[in-house]
This record gives sequence, structure tokens and C-alpha cells, in this order.
Amino acid sequence: MTSDRSRPPEPGKDSRRAYLIFGIGIFAYFSAVAQRTSFGVASVDAAERFGTAASALSLFSLMQVLVYAALQIPVGVLVDRFGSRTMISAGALLMTAGQVQLALADTVGEGVAGRVLVGAGDAATFVCVMRLIPAWFSALRVPPLTQFMGVVGNLGQLVSVLPFAWLLDLTGWFPSFLGLAALALLAAVLSAAVLRNAPAGVDVLNRELGLRRTGQVLRESLAEPGTRLGFWVHFTTQFAGNTFVLMWGYPYLEYAQGLPDATISLVMTSFVLTNLAVGLVLGGLTARRPERRVRLALTVTACIFAAWAVLLVWPGTAPAAVVLTAVCVIAISMPASMIAFDVTRSFNPARRSGTAMGIVNVGGFTASVLAIFLVGFVLDLLYAAGFRDELYAPDAFRIAVAAQFLIAAGGTAGVLVTARRVRRRHGSGAV
Repeated sequence: MTSDRSRPPEPGKDSRRAYLIFGIGIFAYFSAVAQRTSFGVASVDAAERFGTAASALSLFSLMQVLVYAALQIPVGVLVDRFGSRTMISAGALLMTAGQVQLALADTVGEGVAGRVLVGAGDAATFVCVMRLIPAWFSALRVPPLTQFMGVVGNLGQLVSVLPFAWLLDLTGWFPSFLGLAALALLAAVLSAAVLRNAPAGVDVLNRELGLRRTGQVLRESLAEPGTRLGFWVHFTTQFAGNTFVLMWGYPYLEYAQGLPDATISLVMTSFVLTNLAVGLVLGGLTARRPERRVRLALTVTACIFAAWAVLLVWPGTAPAAVVLTAVCVIAISMPASMIAFDVTRSFNPARRSGTAMGIVNVGGFTASVLAIFLVGFVLDLLYAAGFRDELYAPDAFRIAVAAQFLIAAGGTAGVLVTARRVRRRHGSGAV
């Protein structure tokens, strides 16, 4: 692993064109994040538009994330076969169709169908952009560029927090979601026109991936303990931030903490900016100290749930400064999850990198599905039991949010078990 990172760059790598390809890839991911997170901002409006309860409302994000997670392994296989350019362009077109569908939706079923399309298109973006980085850049640059892609791409959340939220308030449901569809369409056009899978003369595609060969590559990826460790690292680190930004962050800040809209926008903007600042630091640490990647991921997870614990035990509503600080700590979840992909890349050859990363990306979104559903289910259960007269009562939110600690505990156990297996096979300094 160390010797690979010290090799000189191959022809075509680290070039100006490589950075152009990287820039378009980041824009495609930026657009995908904007599409992914938009419903979290619109969840209160959606409750009024569709007249639905918490568990049914969570179905929008739940189905979106479930489809995303379910498609990660097929997308990983397909990108190994057909390349990033085809997959990213197709994904952006699916998200365009999904946002148009949601803009026109009048029923829960129609709305969920739109989010399913968004989830499918989103699934074809992240792993496929990730696959471009080692194809166009030398090994030493891959970890920091991976983090940079994650944090800059996650700035797409700002589209949801600021212009989309403003447009939603000003013009209503249809024009605001149509605007997001236009952004996705632009990403599709640019990706098809500019992206290339690898430098000229370099073939990174696995053109022999038939059904039998696909099964073999999948089995090889799963048999590698480094892939399974990446899965559990992603599972454990990512879901807290995903659950917050995709579904329950806005309702929690509004109903449980009683914050006005302007303060909520500030808090959510800080969430995104924290991704950017911390991600760049984590990328450097991951590149310089690969043997401490697992320790780093678990430390971040502990900090995230310590921040949640502060909010949950605070009597009444917490001061805005405390809420802001806690949310910024929760935001570290997103860049920390990128550690999982660096772990996976260390133990899988390029010919199956897409498949392996697809497996890993299932982890965080599986945990997110569980957490999004669990919070909504507990809220509905408490309301039905007469715990409080309001569905989004602050005390009910405390219990519902606390249920996420169970998922974190399960993920941490998975990380510890698989890390031991990696060290047994690859040496004590591997992770």
C-alpha cells in the first residue's frame, strides 16, 4: 500500500484535463446532493401538501434511501463494466425525471415515486465519481481528493438550505422542485459532454463482466475483510448526519428546539460548512496515517453521539449556541464516512473497485434507512399511545432521536470485529 502511493504518476494522470474531469464529477455529485437533501427542507410543506403522519412522511426519504442502498452493488458492477461517464449521465437524467414527478405530485404515492427516481439516479453518482479519482490521479493524491470531492459535493446541501428553501417559501412547491430538475439536467449534459473514464490509451473497464463473472467479482470483494470493514465504518459513521439532513433535522430544530426559520437556516448552513472544513483535515490525516483510520472513525462516532447526548439531556430547549455546536459535531459524520472508501481501496484491485465501493456505500445508507424509519416509528408510537398531545412534541423527539444510539452500538461492534480480521490478514498496521 505504501509503495503504491510513492510511485510517480502514470501518463495522463494529475494533468489539467484530470482536474477538469474531476471538476465536472464534483459538480455532478454537488447536484445529486442537492436533489437528495431537498425533501428534508420541504418536509413540513410536504406534511401539509399530502396530509400525512410522521411515519408516512418518513416514507418519502425512506424509500429514496432504500432504493439508493439497494442499487449500490448493481451500480458498482455496472460502472466497472460501462464506466463512469455513462452511469453519471444516466443518473442525472433519472434525478431530473424524479424531481419533475415530485413537482407534479398530489398524492403520497405519486410523491414517493418521484423520490424513488431521485434515489435511483443518486445511486448512480457517488460511486461512479469516486471511480474517476484513481483513474485520473496518482495514488498519493487519491485520499485528499476523495475527501475534497465529498465535502465540496456536500455543499450541494446549501442549495437546499438557501435558494431552494427561499424559492419554496416564495413561489411554492412546483416551481422550486422544477428548478432542482433543471440543475440535474445541466449535470447530465455536462457529464455526457466532458467526462471520460480514464486518460487516453488506458482501459479501466472490465468488459468481461457477464453474469458468471459478476458473481465471481462480487464474491471476491465480499471475501476481502477490508471490504467488510469499509462497510461497517460507513454504516457507523454516516447515518447520523444523513438522518439529520435528509429527514429529521428541520423538524427537530423547529419543534424540539423551537428555533425560528432564520436560525434553522444558519444552523443547517453551518452543518454544510463544517463538512468542508473538517473533511479537508480528515483527508490529510487519512493519507498520512492509514494505520489509524479505524481509530479515527470510531473517535468521530463517539463525538457525534456525545453531542446528541448533550442535546437530549438538556432541560427544556438548549441555547442556540449549544444547538449550533452540537449540530456542527454531528456534521462530521459526513466527511468521516469517506474514510470507509479509503480503507476499501487499500485492499481491492482497480478491476473490482466499483463493486467493492458499491458494497461499502450500502453500509451508511442501510443504517440511514433504519434510523429514518425508527425515529418516525417511535414518534408515531408515542403519539398513538397518548404520550403527548402533539406528534412532534419535544419530549417525544428526545426518545425518538435516542433510538439512534442502538444503531451506532451495532455498527461499532461490526467495526471492531472486522478490524481484527483485517489485521490478522494484512498486518497490525493495516488499519
